[in-house]
Amino acid sequence: MTSTLCNLPAKPAEEAQKHRQQYEEMVAQAKKRELKEAQKRRKQLEDRCKLEESIGTAAQTWNQEILPNWSTMCTSRRVRDLWWQGIPPSVRGKVWSLAVGNDLNITRSSSCTDLRATSQESAMQRLATRGQPQVKAQADKLYNICLSRAKEKWRTTAAPAPEPETEDAGSSDRESSLELIKLDISRTFPHLCIFQQGGPYHDVLHSILGAYTCYRPDVGYVQGMSFIAAVLILNLDTADAFIAFANLLNKPCQMAFFRVDHSLMLTYFSAFEVFFEENLPKLFAHFKKNNLTPDIYLIDWIFTLYSKSLPLDLACRVWDVFCRDGEEFLFRTALGLLRLYQDVLTCMDFIHMAQFLTRLPDLIPGEQLFQQISAVHMTSRNRKWAQVLQALQKDPERGSPVLKR
Repeated sequence: MTSTLCNLPAKPAEEAQKHRQQYEEMVAQAKKRELKEAQKRRKQLEDRCKLEESIGTAAQTWNQEILPNWSTMCTSRRVRDLWWQGIPPSVRGKVWSLAVGNDLNITRSSSCTDLRATSQESAMQRLATRGQPQVKAQADKLYNICLSRAKEKWRTTAAPAPEPETEDAGSSDRESSLELIKLDISRTFPHLCIFQQGGPYHDVLHSILGAYTCYRPDVGYVQGMSFIAAVLILNLDTADAFIAFANLLNKPCQMAFFRVDHSLMLTYFSAFEVFFEENLPKLFAHFKKNNLTPDIYLIDWIFTLYSKSLPLDLACRVWDVFCRDGEEFLFRTALGLLRLYQDVLTCMDFIHMAQFLTRLPDLIPGEQLFQQISAVHMTSRNRKWAQVLQALQKDPERGSPVLKR
């Protein structure tokens, strides 16, 4: 074989030069690609360092300037601008607690039945003392009262069922809620593998949801709650997560949806459509033409506060501004999403639009989404969200036919 190769005739000089030139071009291209990749890695590293530096600086600002002076600074333009940029993860839980408030006054009650009592003291003043050991101990104790009642219910449901004649409807509802919790936890952020059976946060999530069903048996557990509780658990300790959870669900919009108040849900959908038509008239007309109504895609977004539909880090940023602006921002975010994908949606029929909106892309550009949200105007004929909502509540006949079918 070797001798055969050695006896081959030499390449013509022209061909040899051509091959040498091709080889040198390949080497040059490889070096160019390597240089480009190195520059890309360097740029990513620089961006990451800048981001970490900006987060550190922002966290210092929140900790040293804003949080100690919350009552006087929380509504200032500077703080609102910082809020829009995203709250640093290290202080996110504190800010959420302060912004959500504690109107239910959970920490001041002495028993689970008294948890609904209110106080003349403002939520801001109550939360300002949350760090004090005595108040903190009260919060833990009260949470444990509700948790112990939930555990007792779980033990009861594990035992043989009582005769139907002796079982009251309220008890049956609570038991069905507690059973639904067990089923739903396994479907909560499954990709994180921390809330499922055996995961580090499984018992905490299970406990908070169970405690809530005993605190609010009139509401019980509704699918979607597990995602809200899970996000809070990732940012707050257990007792504070329970307090924030109960107060969040007590907001008018959340209570309307979780109690399935069809009339009020209809009002919210109708208000949303007012601003949908105002901001995106062509897409609105396309949706109308295809009979795609807001309930098809909005319900899941509202029930989980976007924590199931958006990447977790982006959902937390939506939560940041939701805590600042209230329910209006949930619907503004919906319009931002529709605005971001309007070119795609206008080319789709009913089935594909419904599929797209109920299962959004895995990778959603956060900055682009917030640019679109920023471009959404929440005024219609000089009326703001709350005014439109109030007008529709007074005159429900003006609403959309959604949910009437």
